[in-house]
Amino acid sequence: MPDSKIRIVIAKPGLDGHDRGAKVVARALRDAGFEVIYTGLHQTPEMIANAAIQEDADAVGLSILSGAHMTLLPRLMDLLRQKRGGEIVVFAGGIIPEEDISALKTSGISEIFPPGTSLDVIVRWVREHVKPHGVKA
Repeated sequence: MPDSKIRIVIAKPGLDGHDRGAKVVARALRDAGFEVIYTGLHQTPEMIANAAIQEDADAVGLSILSGAHMTLLPRLMDLLRQKRGGEIVVFAGGIIPEEDISALKTSGISEIFPPGTSLDVIVRWVREHVKPHGVKA
């Protein structure tokens, strides 16, 4: 299936008011041929989970700089599982300390991209790890 069939929701959880990184990643993914839906600033885990389900997303990309990642990201994963969206691939980037990455991955986050990760690396990772609904990995 072509990349254009892959739908990705990009979201900014929490009270973080800086979305330049999220917009840059969204644009890079769109330019790479993915369908991207950007939800905007100040999204709750509930809002992000609902958007992912309603948009029939294959993946959710999160940008978080606020320091609330250990609360907001596991909550999102719990909500996705409750709403039957557990197959949605979730990845994140932003200011996330290295010592928190293992716990976030245990909660279900598939990948964490630290500051300075190139857009090419993110696009390549999505191509390799996200498949459209109905396509086996």
